[in-house]
Amino acid sequence: MSTNLIREFFDSSQLAGGNADYVESLYDSWLADAASVSSDWGRYFETFKGRESGDVSHVPAIARIEAAQKLRHNGGTVVSAADDEHARKQAGVLRLLTAYRSRGHLAAELDPLGLTEKMPAPDLGLAFHGLSDADLNTEFDTGNYAGDGKRLKLGELLTRLQKTYASTIGAEFMYISNHEQRNWIYTRLEQRAGKSGLDKSGKQRVLDCLNGAEGLERYLHTKYVGQKRFSLEGGDSLIPMLDDVVRAAGDNGIKELVIGMAHRGRLNVLVNILGKAPKTLFDEFEGRFEHPDDPAHSGDVKYHMGFSADIKTPKGGVHVALAFNPSHLEIVNPVVSGSVHSRQTRRRDTMHEKSMAVIIHGDAAMAGQGVNMELFNMSQARGFKIGGSLHIVINNQVGFTTSNPQDARSTLYCTDLAKMVNAPVFHVNGDDPEAVIEVTRLAYEFRKTFRKDVVIDLVCYRRHGHNEADEPSATQPVMYQIIRKRPTTRDLYAQKLVKEGVLAEGEPQKQFEAYRDRLEAGAPMADLDPSPNRDRPVDWARFVGGKLSTPADTTVPKKKLQELANQILTLPADLTLQARVAKIYDDRRKMAAGEQAADWGFAENLAYATLIDGGHDLRMVGQDSGRGTFFHRHAVLHDQKDGHTYLPLATVREDADVEVIDSLLSEEAVMAFEYGHSTTDPDTLNIWEAQFGDFANGAQVVIDQFISSGEAKWNRLSGLVLLLPHGYEGQGPEHSSARLERFLQLCAMENMQVCVPTTPAQDFHMIRRQMLRPVRKPLIVMTPKSLLRHKLAVSSLDELANGSFQLVIGEHRELAPKKVKRVVLCSGKVYYDLLEESEKRELKDVAIVRVEQLYPFPRAEVTAELEKYPAAKEVFWCQEEPMNQGAWFQIRHHLQACVSSKHSLSYAGRARSAAPAAGHLNTHVAEQAALVEQALVAPVGTDHSAE
Repeated sequence: MSTNLIREFFDSSQLAGGNADYVESLYDSWLADAASVSSDWGRYFETFKGRESGDVSHVPAIARIEAAQKLRHNGGTVVSAADDEHARKQAGVLRLLTAYRSRGHLAAELDPLGLTEKMPAPDLGLAFHGLSDADLNTEFDTGNYAGDGKRLKLGELLTRLQKTYASTIGAEFMYISNHEQRNWIYTRLEQRAGKSGLDKSGKQRVLDCLNGAEGLERYLHTKYVGQKRFSLEGGDSLIPMLDDVVRAAGDNGIKELVIGMAHRGRLNVLVNILGKAPKTLFDEFEGRFEHPDDPAHSGDVKYHMGFSADIKTPKGGVHVALAFNPSHLEIVNPVVSGSVHSRQTRRRDTMHEKSMAVIIHGDAAMAGQGVNMELFNMSQARGFKIGGSLHIVINNQVGFTTSNPQDARSTLYCTDLAKMVNAPVFHVNGDDPEAVIEVTRLAYEFRKTFRKDVVIDLVCYRRHGHNEADEPSATQPVMYQIIRKRPTTRDLYAQKLVKEGVLAEGEPQKQFEAYRDRLEAGAPMADLDPSPNRDRPVDWARFVGGKLSTPADTTVPKKKLQELANQILTLPADLTLQARVAKIYDDRRKMAAGEQAADWGFAENLAYATLIDGGHDLRMVGQDSGRGTFFHRHAVLHDQKDGHTYLPLATVREDADVEVIDSLLSEEAVMAFEYGHSTTDPDTLNIWEAQFGDFANGAQVVIDQFISSGEAKWNRLSGLVLLLPHGYEGQGPEHSSARLERFLQLCAMENMQVCVPTTPAQDFHMIRRQMLRPVRKPLIVMTPKSLLRHKLAVSSLDELANGSFQLVIGEHRELAPKKVKRVVLCSGKVYYDLLEESEKRELKDVAIVRVEQLYPFPRAEVTAELEKYPAAKEVFWCQEEPMNQGAWFQIRHHLQACVSSKHSLSYAGRARSAAPAAGHLNTHVAEQAALVEQALVAPVGTDHSAE
C-alpha cells in the first residue's frame, strides 16, 4: 500500500465509522451468497476467516421475518420465492439509501473547474446492492427516506438521491453520534431533493449579490491597476451566502453577528455586506485614511481593517461587526469567538440566541493552522461555548502557490478537522449559487436548532494570483488555463435566469451597469439602519485617549475590606474542604481579623472581591486558575464528598458575572479568546493566566499581533491581564522564565504595562488600578511562585486598605544615607535573595531598591531614590535572568538616564545564555549565590559591566 496518507484514505475510507452499519450489511450478504457482492469486497471479507469461525448470515432470518409480517398482513397467504427475492432486494434498497447518505458526497459535482479526482464509490451503484436496471420500475419501501418512509419506484428514489447527495451539494454528516441530528439533516436534505426553494424575487436577490461581488472587483481591478486587494473573484458566491446569513440573523432575533475572516474577499464583504461607503474605500486605495497622523497610531493595510454597521433586514435588523485581523491566518477566529461570548455574557444570553459568530476560513489555512483544532476543541467546553459557530471555507483549491492536496493536507477534505466535534460539513459548488443558498439555510437552521458548529465548504477557485500582482500560471498552469476560459459565476447564473424566463434578455447587463453607477456615486451599498435599537450599549468613549500616568485611588476602608473578606471566607455548612485547603481558609480568617499578615492568595482574592463589589465583573481563565498552579488561590473550592464546586467570589454581588475557568490545555486559542473578550467589555476584569510563564510563548502570535499592537493598528482597546509565573528557583529552563525581555521589547508609546510586584499589597493595588483608572491597556504581570509563601512577602491589612501601587519601592531598612556607597536596583524575587544575604553579611552601605513597574519605566521615581544617597557612586542592576534575557538590555537606556555623572552603572546577573536557566539544581544554586554576591560586594569593572 502507498505510504501517502491520502492514497491510504482512498483505499480504506469505506471503513470509516459512519459506514459501519453499511459494511456490516455487505458482510452479511456475502455470508449468504459470496456472488452478491463485488469481487473487491469478496477478497476483503475473505481475510476475516468468518465462515471458518462459524459466522452465519442474518439475511435469511430477516427475509423470513419480513415474509411473516407480510403473511400476517395478507391474511395468511403463502410467501413465494419471488417474495423472498423481493425481500432481499428491499434490503438492498435500504443499503443504497444509507450509501448515498454516507458517501454520496464522493460522487458530487463540487469542483467548478472539474479538476478534482473523484474517489471511486462503487457502493453508489445498483449492482453493488444486488439491484439492476430491471428493478427501476419496482416499488420499494424507502424506510425513513425524507422523514415519511413512503413507497417509491427504485428509479425515482435513485434520481432523488442523486439530486440530493451527488449533484452540486455533498453532505457529510453520518459520522455524527447523535441520531436526532443525523435524522434532522437527512430529512431536510431529502425533502428538498436538491431544490433551493427560491422564488423569482429570491433569485433576483442572488443575482444582485453576484452583481455586487463581481462589479466591485472589476471596478477596483481597472481603476487601481496592480494594487493588492486579494480579490474574491472565483468565490463570488460568498456574497449571496453572507447576505442570506445576515438577513436570517436579523429576522430571527440575532442582535449581533460577528464575522472573522482573512484578507481574501474582505474588501468585497466590507462594501457589499457591511455597507462601508465605496468612497471611503477608494480614498484608502488613494492613500487617504481616516486616522490621525500620529506615531502612536500605525494604522494597517486596507484588507486588514475591521468595520461594523447596523443592517436592516425584512423583519428586523442586526448589528454586524467584521473583526480587525492580522495576516496570521485563522488567529482571528478565537478572537471573534471570545467577542461573541462576551456579548452573550453581557446579555445573560445563556441560550446563545442573541449573538453569533461567522468564521470564514481559507482551505489551506483551515487544514494547516493548529489554532482551528484548538478552537473546535473549545466549542462545547464550559466557559467557551457560544452556541456553535457558522464556519465558511472559501475553498479556492490553492494556498498561495500550493494546490496539490497531497502537499496541503493528509485528509480527503480540508474540512475533515470539523469531524472531531461531530460538526456536519456541507460541500457546495460555488458556481451553483442556488445550491449555495440551500446549504446556507440548512447550516443556519442546524446551528439555531442544535447550538453546534456547522461547516460550509464553498468549493470555488481564485481567478487571479495570491494577490493581483502575482502570476499563478507559473505554478498552476493547467488550473489557470481553465480559469481564464471560464465565465464568471455571475455570467453563468444570469444565463440560467434568462433561460428560465426569470429575466429578459439583456436585463442582467443593465442591472450590472446600474450597480457600477451606484458604486461610482460612493454611497453605502447595503441597507443600513439609521436608528438601530441598541439594547446593550457599551461606552468605550471614557477610555479613549487614556494615559497610564493617570492616578487612581485604590484604597478601600479597612472595615469594608474585613466585611468582604468575611463574605468570601464564610462557606456553606455542607461544604467539606480538603485538609490543606481548610487550613488555608482558617489562616485567611486570621488575616481578615488582623491577627496574621496577609499573604498573596488572600490579597489577590480580596482585590477581586473589592472590584466585584464596586460593580465590575471578573473573568479569570487559565489551565489551573481555580486552585492556582502553586496551590495558593483556591478561588474555586471542591467538596471532598461529592466533588461539587463552590465559588465564593460569586456571592459578593448578586448580579455579578464571575467566572473562574480551568481551561483546556491550549495557550494560543484560549489567550486569543480572552483578548476578544476583553475588547468587547471594558467593565470586566479579564485575566489569562499561564500555568508557568514559560508556556505563554505558545501564544506568541496573540501577544505580537493583538495584545501589543492592536491599539496602534486598529484603535482596539483591551484591558486584558496576563499573569505569568516567573522566577528562578532551580526548576530548569522550561519552568523559570516568562520571557520578560520579549514583552519589554514590544513596549512603546504606552501600549501596555509590565509589572513585577513583590508584595501582596502591591498585587492588590495593581489589580484594582487596572480597573479603576479610566484607561484600558494590557497589563503583563510577572507573578511569583516561591514568594507566594515566602515569610517576608507579606503585607498588613492597613497596607491593603490605605496604600497604593508603588512604581518603585525604596530601601525600607534604616540605613544612613550618607554611608551608602552602592545602590542595587532589581525587580521580583531576587530582591528577597539580596535582602537576606545583605542582612546576613550585615551590609550597611548597600541600598536595595525595587522597580515594580518596568514599563512605562518610572524614571523620575528611580532618580529620586538614587538622589537619597549622595555618597553612592555605584549603581547595579541585578537580575536572575541571563544577561541577554530579562530586563537589562531593554531598560539600560532608562537606567542611564536616571544615573548622574558621578555614578557607574553595572550589571549583576547570570552570564549570557541560549537557554533561560540551568537544568541542574546545584548549578542554579551556585549561579544564584554568585549573582547576589556580585550585586552586593563585587567590585565594579567585571566583564558583565563591559558587555
